[in-house]
Amino acid sequence: MPNPLKFCAGPLGQLDVQGVASGMAFYQDNPQGLAGTLGAKRLGASITNGMVIIQKENGPIQFYIQAGAYSFPTLAASIPSITSTTSNATVPPTTVQGNINDFGALPVAYLKIAPSSNYSVEIGKLPTLIGAEGGFTYQNINIERGLLWDMEPIISRGIQFNGSAGPLSASLAWTDGYYSNRYNVLSGLVSYAINGSNTVSIYGQGSLGKSRLSSNDVAYSALGNESQIYGVEYEYSSGPWMIEPYVQYMHTPKAPLLGVTHEFNNYGASLLADYSFTNTISLGARAEYLVVGGKPGEGLNASGVASSLTDLPADSHAWSITLTPTYQSGGFFARAELSYVTASAPAGLGFSGANGTNTNQLRGMVETGFMF
Repeated sequence: MPNPLKFCAGPLGQLDVQGVASGMAFYQDNPQGLAGTLGAKRLGASITNGMVIIQKENGPIQFYIQAGAYSFPTLAASIPSITSTTSNATVPPTTVQGNINDFGALPVAYLKIAPSSNYSVEIGKLPTLIGAEGGFTYQNINIERGLLWDMEPIISRGIQFNGSAGPLSASLAWTDGYYSNRYNVLSGLVSYAINGSNTVSIYGQGSLGKSRLSSNDVAYSALGNESQIYGVEYEYSSGPWMIEPYVQYMHTPKAPLLGVTHEFNNYGASLLADYSFTNTISLGARAEYLVVGGKPGEGLNASGVASSLTDLPADSHAWSITLTPTYQSGGFFARAELSYVTASAPAGLGFSGANGTNTNQLRGMVETGFMF
């Protein structure tokens, strides 16, 4: 994003203001989603971001507020509409991620206490420490998030401790995990900067107790809260190149109350890359492979436990490739995207098409907008 606008807010001191307004149009074969929804259409359009960000980045007391509308288009998942991602309706705890990610019109907001440049504490609605891709489209080299991202938490409520010493930095968070409103999840991220171009990171998250199943739950993945997830990332950034491979493992234990009658594992690998041809033109790419565990038809009616976490069928594997050429000049950007996903077995609503037996999906997208 461009440098923020700065203004003096009296007793609050200097504040930074940024914003992004963008929309997308898409074509897809074998569309997903219930009849009448955006995801069920072959052709469609939606807002991707209508966000304002206000933050205070100096002094011992700081804050960050991000408000507005947003959408989370994701591979192998039904394309959500802007209303489904910002509504405040209660979400059933087994809702598939990517259909409704209910963080409201204030998805990220936290108070930051920073007694020194090497130590801070954040309290509020926090971005996840897990994974290599951000939640919002403007944070990533691709419009759609990937197969591995679909298993990860996006935003959690809780408290996070950050510290750094030389090339080493670490964060530890106590949160409600997959937005479950039950604060029993511990996550952590440790990064080591080998030099100015190379960084290696490890992350992990797991629950220290059991999820609560009730009508008051607003989790978008109760199964995610029960699971443990771990990953290793490596990032190379130098000149026109950014290359970031990472591997990820997820273990879901037996949880009969949530319909999980057998434990199972998901694991995969992803390679993200971006090459800048000029100051305004770049090409982003992503290739992924994911193995999904579980037993077909197990629990959660016919949807399956594994597919509620990954949008892919149990006991299957899938791979994807995504290419995203981008033009950005100042605050204006425009990008196109072509993605292809293929799975070893059909996944219910996933890739359903006309006969419900398709195992692949091709999508084309364009996104354009302004940032300030």
